[in-house]
Amino acid sequence: MRATAEKSRPSWFWPLGAIVVPFMSLLAKVRFIHPEKLPREGAYVMVANHYSEIDPLIVAMGVWRLGRAPRFMAKESLFRVPVLGSALRATGMVPVARRSTSASAKETLKASNDIVEHGRGVIVYPEGTLTRDPELWPMRGKTGAVRLALDAGLPVIPAVQWGAQEIMPRYGKLRLFPWRKPVTIAFGDPIDLSAYAGRAHSQAALTEATTLVMDRLAEMLGELRGETPPAERWNPAKHDQKETGRYDA
Repeated sequence: MRATAEKSRPSWFWPLGAIVVPFMSLLAKVRFIHPEKLPREGAYVMVANHYSEIDPLIVAMGVWRLGRAPRFMAKESLFRVPVLGSALRATGMVPVARRSTSASAKETLKASNDIVEHGRGVIVYPEGTLTRDPELWPMRGKTGAVRLALDAGLPVIPAVQWGAQEIMPRYGKLRLFPWRKPVTIAFGDPIDLSAYAGRAHSQAALTEATTLVMDRLAEMLGELRGETPPAERWNPAKHDQKETGRYDA
């Protein structure tokens, strides 16, 4: 596969990739399904399921191998941490505020404009944290990913992965052996959110669109697992569980 301009252009991702990719390649043998559905160039928002602390590294490795820089949406407060904040800004990570306010809306709009201007992609975990579903299905999502996409008219690319739980179970310890456990990453067609165009500041529209996104992720994961996902997404509030996490939006 011909290298993309984003991967061949010198950046902070080169030294990071030189460290992370070899290590993760020892842990995971990644197989791709429909990798051509990840845009080779241009801006996009990629939404993914999240059930293990290690799956961001697996997804990042996969996206980098396919030629795109793995930028994530991260909590705005992390950007104020010395050294870490500088690293996040240098690699083009996207800040997101924990609460929906006029200030956070402006920050999201700025982030959207930056993504478009530089033709970047951003990876978002719309659940905001590890799923609380006992069977590791995608749970109810938060609206940050949809808001980001609608603000700038970006395509929303769904991606699901399965197998990371064998490397690091949810809230469990890293399992080094055996090496190269199989992990599959599947990409889907852009999710059609045209019905919500121009409604990025309507909470009802954002909620509906987010439900559509989460249902699509559950459907894709069901195909990957060979199982039928639950009809409704898990709602932590109904089970007295906290929903807060590193990527809340």
